[in-house]
Amino acid sequence: MSTPQRYILVALPSSIARSHHTDDAFDIISRTLSSASSEALTHSFPIPDFKIGTLDALVQQADELAKLDANVEGAIHKVSDVLRSLVPGQEGQHKLINEKPVSHYLRSFSWNKSRYRSDLPISQLLSILTREVTSLDADIKTASTSYQTTKANLLTVQRKTTGNLTTRSLAPLLSRSDVLTNSEYLETLFIVVPKNLAKEFIKTYETLSPMVVPRSATKLHEDEEYVLYNVVVFKKFAHEFISKARANKYTPREFTWTTDAAAVDEREQREVEAAEKRSFNEVLQLARTGYGELVAAWTHVKALRVFVESVLRYGLPLDFVSVVVECKAGDKTSKKCKAALDENYGYLGGNAFGRDRKGKIKDDIAEGVHGLSIAGGHEDYTAYCYFEFEVA
Repeated sequence: MSTPQRYILVALPSSIARSHHTDDAFDIISRTLSSASSEALTHSFPIPDFKIGTLDALVQQADELAKLDANVEGAIHKVSDVLRSLVPGQEGQHKLINEKPVSHYLRSFSWNKSRYRSDLPISQLLSILTREVTSLDADIKTASTSYQTTKANLLTVQRKTTGNLTTRSLAPLLSRSDVLTNSEYLETLFIVVPKNLAKEFIKTYETLSPMVVPRSATKLHEDEEYVLYNVVVFKKFAHEFISKARANKYTPREFTWTTDAAAVDEREQREVEAAEKRSFNEVLQLARTGYGELVAAWTHVKALRVFVESVLRYGLPLDFVSVVVECKAGDKTSKKCKAALDENYGYLGGNAFGRDRKGKIKDDIAEGVHGLSIAGGHEDYTAYCYFEFEVA
């Protein structure tokens, strides 16, 4: 089972460096985070300059991006579940983007301008990403459902050869002499009886319905749990005999004799096995590809969120630097990084909230703003652009 990797996306104004140069600002952020934890690996996360509309539009887009973010995350979890069910314990080998680990993609992230043109309005990019994610999610769900149906069919067919006498095919067990054919009035019924009820069946089967041929019950086969008998009855009372047999906890089995019945069963099993294999390969390939495309789309959604939030926080002209941080040790590392960022850049929140000497929001006030972002979302408030997430 693959272990989720935690990441942090941070954007800060270039003014944190005296030179106001983005390279210098990046170096400062890297030193801040590495001093907080040697496990934190900081990488540049370049974001294009997108078309900016009105302030109201940006606030609305921030809310829409937050919703899309959650939807993509949900789709990624679902495709992860599909991979886990297909290749339990090995799903991590298939969680790749362009045949490389997710960590490699995030470390070297570059906006895909051919797929998501950066000269388009943010609203259009939102629509493109939404359609793409919705389509991928639906395709994977359809393929997975189809595979589960094919797999269930295979299990049903396999029970014909590996199950007990109540489910397995009778064709390999019976011969021509076990079945009465070409009779206008008589019919052969096949009854599976639990072994502990076999003696009772032999004593009473002739009374289960009228017109049962006396002494016609013959033991044909048995396994660890059941015994298979055939019984000859008049066709007129076959339905009543079957109904009474069920009431007595016996299992009637339908069987029509044909010379190639066993061969038909074998051919059916081969066909269903081949269909299951094809369906497995198709859904595995789709889930593998879909996972990579969904995580890539999610990263682009995150990039848009960073851009919009940074514009709302830091204003114009655009002058901020964004980084992605790998938290090797998981939650402990991310907490250390967050504390270091609060200590060094908490002042960016201005005087909107009461703060201590280090610029950290005081605890009593922090409770009141818990769950708020600058665009009215549901992340905890920070004095700077900050997103924390895990890739499953």
